[in-house]
Amino acid sequence: MLLVRSAILLSAGLLLAGPALAQTTVTRSESATSGKSVRLAIVPNLKKDCSTGPMPEIRVSGAPKNGSLITKVGKIKTPAKYRCPGKEAAVQAVFYQSKDGFTGSDEVTVDVKDSDGNVQTQNIKITVGSAKTDAAPKKDGTDL
Repeated sequence: MLLVRSAILLSAGLLLAGPALAQTTVTRSESATSGKSVRLAIVPNLKKDCSTGPMPEIRVSGAPKNGSLITKVGKIKTPAKYRCPGKEAAVQAVFYQSKDGFTGSDEVTVDVKDSDGNVQTQNIKITVGSAKTDAAPKKDGTDL
């Protein structure tokens, strides 16, 4: 009888738990110039069906050891190759800037919750190089 009650309680608990949100983990690399800010991630408030949803959330779960992160909120028009092309969207973005003079490797981990409620953990390995005078780095600065 005790075994039957335990099975019933376990089944009821599983039914009441509700659906689990999708969570994925990705690891990627970025390059940065020492002392300069570089955008690591930008997330629009668009759902999969391209309708407007709640603002995405970015949470730092692993801070960089040799630099700092800032987050910014703004608006952009999505690029032509995006799944919702040419759509005005509010965005949340995260930027990295190394300590002045630092060169080498750094790493950050951020958890990104999109407008559909899906969470993606991003492990970002950053290679920080010295400033070059002949070439401008991509995505330099804190402009969205």
